[in-house]
Amino acid sequence: MSELQSSPIDSPPGAYARFGFSLDEGIARRAAIGLVVLATDHTIEYEWRRMVALDGVAFYESRIANSAEITAETLALMDGRIRAAVELIRPGEHLDVVAFGCTSASAVLGEERVFERIREARPGIACTTPITAARIALAALGARRVALLTPYERPINDAMSRYLRARGVDVVSVGSFEHRDDNEVARIDRASLEHAVLELGRDPGVDAVFVSCTSLRLVDAMADIEAKLGKPVLSSNHALAWHALRLGNVEDRLPQFGRLFTI
Repeated sequence: MSELQSSPIDSPPGAYARFGFSLDEGIARRAAIGLVVLATDHTIEYEWRRMVALDGVAFYESRIANSAEITAETLALMDGRIRAAVELIRPGEHLDVVAFGCTSASAVLGEERVFERIREARPGIACTTPITAARIALAALGARRVALLTPYERPINDAMSRYLRARGVDVVSVGSFEHRDDNEVARIDRASLEHAVLELGRDPGVDAVFVSCTSLRLVDAMADIEAKLGKPVLSSNHALAWHALRLGNVEDRLPQFGRLFTI
């Protein structure tokens, strides 16, 4: 029985050339932003692609495991998963900012805890969460008395209101769709959102409306709703993108996304 012999693979016919090359700064020459996205989130990437479509700015996502059922207990489970999610974003490469994309988990865990987990993977990096961004955005807008709109059930709404009040945001009213399925929250339509925002915002004692939850779709309607209301409106994705850009020293004004993006 003959023994099989290996032989070199023949080169394909034709000429072959090896070229030198030079490197530029890449697509993130102005800012590289890491974004941690919930496994169940349908919305944040779509809305961020709208707002962060800027020359020289790039964002890079990682998904974090979570339950589609929104409760304080399921939100708290993300605590031990944040570091691993951040470690998956451009390992060994530079990032300017990391944004954690969950408003309710940021309130349940606390912003400081979320930042601690992010910095376990990226020591010293600038961080933000939707609730951090909303607080800073409201202050930048000069809005002191705020109406809060959420999709959450009452216990989470109460906890979020307390959290914001403890950090200097005067939540004067709360409205909610009271739905715990994150997959269906992403399908709440524009008419429902607009109606709720206008109902809450018409109170003369309200300076602005904050729409909490990264699954809710509001960015495309933001400027139009603000024009009807005559007051600032911001959402979790909207404020988070704005704050991440500003932390990355990107100061572009984008009035098509409402008042916040003009400051």
